[in-house]
Amino acid sequence: MGFCCDLEVDVNGEETFLLDKKILITFSSKLNRLFGGLTSKAGTLKVILPDFPGGAEGFELIARFCYNNGRAEISPFNAVLLNCAACFMEMDQVCSGTPSLLHQTEKSLEEINSWTWSQLLVALKQYQDLLPAMNSSCLLQKILDSLVGRLALPSVVSPCTPSSGCSSFQLSSDSRSSDSVRNSWSRTTWWFEDLVFLNADLIDKVVKMMVSQKLDHVTLSRFLFYYQKSRFFIAGPAEKRKTTEVVVTLLSSLDRSSVSCKGLYDILRMALSLKVSKCCKNILESLIGSQLDQATLDNLLVPSPHGKGCIYHVNLVLRLLKSFLGGQFSSTQLKKVAALMDFYIAEVSPDSSLKPTKFVALVAALPDSARDSYDGIYQATDIYLEV
Repeated sequence: MGFCCDLEVDVNGEETFLLDKKILITFSSKLNRLFGGLTSKAGTLKVILPDFPGGAEGFELIARFCYNNGRAEISPFNAVLLNCAACFMEMDQVCSGTPSLLHQTEKSLEEINSWTWSQLLVALKQYQDLLPAMNSSCLLQKILDSLVGRLALPSVVSPCTPSSGCSSFQLSSDSRSSDSVRNSWSRTTWWFEDLVFLNADLIDKVVKMMVSQKLDHVTLSRFLFYYQKSRFFIAGPAEKRKTTEVVVTLLSSLDRSSVSCKGLYDILRMALSLKVSKCCKNILESLIGSQLDQATLDNLLVPSPHGKGCIYHVNLVLRLLKSFLGGQFSSTQLKKVAALMDFYIAEVSPDSSLKPTKFVALVAALPDSARDSYDGIYQATDIYLEV
């Protein structure tokens, strides 16, 4: 028995399919509502499907399912796409005893915990590529539960097989110690590059789940710094800004002691040029301020915003000092910050555009107990008065 071609389907303006209307409406409630009541006398019909999930590739899978009498080869590599396409086409009805495509894909997704790491990544990438058409929080939860669950296992290792060139038997006794450190590092960070493809919204969900699963905060902070730097190579200004805001918020959810001070200053310099939200700036300055005793002079020598006159961003440093003093600190930490500020004041004192009120604010920012000696302050004051 031959097939007729009485239905023309335009998929996202990418490709047009000529198909048998009767075969498709048998499995798709959406098409059945549109054309089920029409007779063959209506001639060739046309339907435009804009925003079809997966485009022409996705629709071809649907057409193959229909022409194959409700049978499909569903695998981890197409389950998410088929599930989304089935929802779009409303393929949720049993036909002649054959389970609907939606039911078949959902049964396949129930096996997600047995999928390999690579298959989970493919599913997650498909989910991201199908947004906003794929907006199933339940499906995303399944994927993330399995993905993060793998990383939460104490014995988890990279799914990649190490090359023979990395064999420890080829190493000299002098290099075994450093190689052990590298191997230990790679055992906790092998997944970093695998997740860089995720957009900021999904990375927010992934990391929040990692935190809830008690993954090591040091590893998570390193991942966030790695993610932020990696995304900057391929992102435009708007995406850079969004990524920075999400990363900063996620870093603030981790133990402060697990977050690198240097990494925070790197983000700060990027954030200042991106015009991130005020909320993001406040969170970032709070994070940095709480670790001000770990900063270096170079960290604080941030150029002043364009048109502000001063060479360095003194207002930023004053805000960081305020944040530090507003938290908990020991006398040792206070003295470290005082020593750092003495160096900073000495560095900015020759700046003739620095207003007296700002210079005084820097000098008076810390309590008297912070310094054992004021020699550095006196010398900087002399220099400032001479310029």
